[in-house]
Amino acid sequence: MTTTRRWLLKTRPNGPLKDSDFDLVTVPMPDMGEGQFLVKLTHFSFDPTQRGWLGGDTYLPAVPIGGVVRAGGIGEVVASKHPGFEVGDVVQGTFGWQEHALTDGMTETGPVTKLRGGITPEQALGVFGVTGLTAWFGLTEIGQPKAGDTVLVSGAAGATGSVVVQVAKALGCKVIGIAGGAEKCGWVVEQAGADACIDYRAGNVARQIREHAPKGVNVVFENVGGEILDAALANLALRARVVLCGGISSYNDTAEDRSPGLRNYMNLTVMRGRMEGFIILDFAKRYGEGVAELAKLMAAGKLKTAEDVAHGFENCPATLRRLFEGKNFGKQLLKV
Repeated sequence: MTTTRRWLLKTRPNGPLKDSDFDLVTVPMPDMGEGQFLVKLTHFSFDPTQRGWLGGDTYLPAVPIGGVVRAGGIGEVVASKHPGFEVGDVVQGTFGWQEHALTDGMTETGPVTKLRGGITPEQALGVFGVTGLTAWFGLTEIGQPKAGDTVLVSGAAGATGSVVVQVAKALGCKVIGIAGGAEKCGWVVEQAGADACIDYRAGNVARQIREHAPKGVNVVFENVGGEILDAALANLALRARVVLCGGISSYNDTAEDRSPGLRNYMNLTVMRGRMEGFIILDFAKRYGEGVAELAKLMAAGKLKTAEDVAHGFENCPATLRRLFEGKNFGKQLLKV
């Protein structure tokens, strides 16, 4: 092949993502120099944080206008002048939305790594990737649950939330999930093992939480924000810990859409609670530890995965939008 395709950011998104925010371009295949290798991408990861990267500077610099859309991916080495990588190696890194990536072994978020034997690309991008690690470290290090605690997980049918539910159950906690619709709530209870799951579409989430946790919740793992977080704050137990992982309900908001704020935040004072945010990069040096713990749970039959796999490189923008339309079930992936 002499050409390859890339998705570039055309305009800074304002509100919900649109096809017109992106450009699909065909470019010459890059020339490989000494110390470099060429990866043919086979799988992409889709994560809510990508919306932040497109909108402006966050914990990483914004994707520049005209730049390749940032994303994690997996692919096969098809040519190499790098001593550490051979043709046929299956590798993982932040390659972005492109069919082929030329690299020296480093990306803007860290080194390119080889997949361990016995791990599928779907698992590597999901339960054993940033998604699962976010769940593990966010819950165990920030939430610090103890056996017998009640843990409330918003976005419980999503990629991160579904792992949090299962880890919390494995640690001996009562777990209440929040998800949208009967099908997702059914999966959270029947497959992920939650004690209950609240359908936020049924309304009055605060009352539903109170019914399932009359003495309050000890740990809140927050993936949604907005009114869902406010409902959780109204139901804190003494010394509760609130883990701020994400706020997908507001990622597409414009300045005019922003809600005035939380009404129940003073309950943190009354209940002497703690609310803390984190970024998974904070735990980068401990990723191996997290993968080992998650692998133990999977081997013991205490961790199941749900994967939502789209197909076709041309469908990258539409697949990212699924996250914000409530369409994905578990980890959102795309197979090229």
